[in-house]
Amino acid sequence: MEHNIYSELTPDIIRLAETARQADVIDTELFTKYDVKRGLRDLNGKGVLAGLTNISDVRATQIVDGVAKPAHGRLFYRGYDVKDLVGGFTKDNRFGFEEITYLLLFAKLPNETELASFREMLAGYRTLPTSFVRDIIMKAPSSDMMNTLARSVLTLYSYDDRADDVSLPNVLRQCLQLISLFPLLSIYGYQAYCHYHDGKSLFIHQPDPALSTAENILHILRPDSSYTPLEAKLLDIALVLHMEHGGGNNSSFTTHVVTSSLTDTYSVIAAAIGSLKGPRHGGANIKVVQMFEDMKKEVKDWADEEEVSCYLKKLLHKDAFDHAGLIYGVGHAIYSKSDPRAVILKSFVEKLSVEKGLEKEFALYSLVEKLAPEIISQERQMYKGVSINVDFYSGFVYLMLGLPLELYTPIFAMARISGWSAHRMEELANNGKIIRPAYKPICEDQTYIDIKQRK
Repeated sequence: MEHNIYSELTPDIIRLAETARQADVIDTELFTKYDVKRGLRDLNGKGVLAGLTNISDVRATQIVDGVAKPAHGRLFYRGYDVKDLVGGFTKDNRFGFEEITYLLLFAKLPNETELASFREMLAGYRTLPTSFVRDIIMKAPSSDMMNTLARSVLTLYSYDDRADDVSLPNVLRQCLQLISLFPLLSIYGYQAYCHYHDGKSLFIHQPDPALSTAENILHILRPDSSYTPLEAKLLDIALVLHMEHGGGNNSSFTTHVVTSSLTDTYSVIAAAIGSLKGPRHGGANIKVVQMFEDMKKEVKDWADEEEVSCYLKKLLHKDAFDHAGLIYGVGHAIYSKSDPRAVILKSFVEKLSVEKGLEKEFALYSLVEKLAPEIISQERQMYKGVSINVDFYSGFVYLMLGLPLELYTPIFAMARISGWSAHRMEELANNGKIIRPAYKPICEDQTYIDIKQRK
């Protein structure tokens, strides 16, 4: 095999890494001593107040006799309960992603004329620069689609004559273009990788201006461009539920932090993509699907509560799946009694499972949803309740839609770019200070030693 200095871990690198690790580890007791909230959260998962936002609100408590108590989770976009928003556009049998993007950006629900104009605007931006697919996406395709997406976003800087202009009109233009282009950048990147590394036929479908974002994703991705109305509607709902989740989630906070330095839109969004890529943030639904695939092999009777419970306990004891001690898709930093996104998604997931003939799989998911919180509370010391999160069912949705695992997190990004755009606009509109939290130094002062005298 050819020697590759870019991926080799030499003995010297391993030795120096251990030296760095020993130098960097901080005694956990010091976090308590100095009242530092690790991860900017307290033991109950409540985040440290770092800013104000008009864009969305995540609620998981209610006040009872003056005391905050755990409650079923609720999510609000610009003051509207997301449950009501989804109920509104699904009742009228229309797609919601573009409508709710408008709400997040402009703090109002569009009327029919405004929505039609906005859809037309997004469709107009859904065009890549000439030869971009050939010259950028097809060159050195990566196995990781989030890295491919970030690279493409950064490269678009070179095609923008006003790339560094941070005036609101220009940033809005850039954001709308990126919202429109994320599906193309992600899916074309995936198709290029499959073509060059797996020898699969390369097909590039152009987006259809008459289709919604969800429809275009399926149209561009599938070789025959076909999809059922239920498939497109459920993907649209998944996009709406993933598009925003408060200013404190890791990637949206990243958006605020990087925007506060007054850098360009492409750098900001690439940073947000890097944050979302992490398995602790946007990559969790992949783990859920992989966990269930392992479960289906190990558990003989999917309807047997005792057998399923035994497997879940093995997960917690690091005796099953990836030996990480986790039941993926269960638990959330904020929600305890329920994640409203999971509740909404589940009501539509059952319909798609019937269409796909996967009722047994849906029953297994429902059983794990019931058993996992009980088992976790028995096995672990819990400071708050635990319930399934949105990743629990979103991975199953993407599996039923036949979407490749490599695109699970990019689909999250296709949705969350709307929220990131709103947060970038909000940070710029308020013209705040550069975000710079304090870190307490705990290293002792040292006396300089001449190099010949060092050990």
